Amino acid sequence: GVKNENIIMCDSKGVIYKGRKNVDQFKSAFAIDTKLRTLDEAIKDADVFLGLSAKDVVSKEMVKSMATNPIIFACANPDPEIKPELIQEVRSDAIIATGRSDYPNQVNNLIGFPYIFRGALDVRAKTINEEMKVAAANAIASLARERVPDEVVAAMGGERPTYGKEYIIPSTFDPRLISVIPVAVAKAAMESGVARKNILDFEVYKDQLTNRLDPSMSLMQGINAKVRRNPKRVIFAEGEDENMLKAAIEFGKNKLGTP
Repeated sequence: GVKNENIIMCDSKGVIYKGRKNVDQFKSAFAIDTKLRTLDEAIKDADVFLGLSAKDVVSKEMVKSMATNPIIFACANPDPEIKPELIQEVRSDAIIATGRSDYPNQVNNLIGFPYIFRGALDVRAKTINEEMKVAAANAIASLARERVPDEVVAAMGGERPTYGKEYIIPSTFDPRLISVIPVAVAKAAMESGVARKNILDFEVYKDQLTNRLDPSMSLMQGINAKVRRNPKRVIFAEGEDENMLKAAIEFGKNKLGTP
């Protein structure tokens, strides 16, 4: 139902195609009926730019023409469609992400793919459906809002990021990824009816996933299980010390007792 002459599709060189003959069946699913003919025209008043193409196809003038609080994901590697510093020269309200590790908000498939497969394999899923992918996305989003663990702080040079424009997606160094995303994916597979094996205890499953990342954790998990069976009220001295406060919070969160 889309007129051939009105299909808009931009390739890696910023060329706007004009007919279905130039667009394969995958790209044509996203084609829209429009009279816009250039990327300059298409990006005007846009809320989101998602680039997966080539470097330097977006200019500062294009960025200036976007709507308020634009989301700009310039994910071409190794050079993005426009460098974040150029965006920041003309927009202070933009949320920016790239595929590079030397800028904030690195969009990297390492954050999701291994763990989606892990969850799917552990329930012997017949397919990876939309419910599982959405569950993975929600799990990743929830991690970005939580307090960043010390391992990530060390990997990022000693600075603890907090959720906001400069930190909208977890770091690839986040050790919680392996114990959070597969659980969400496995649950979604079971609930949507594509799992051929059910996980009976997700707390045990979560511990097993953590052990795969750090086998030494199995010893602590055995101790933790014993403590949970007979929880106590524990006083954490030096309550103004940051590390002591973190220990008390983790103690309570892991249901080891009452801090």
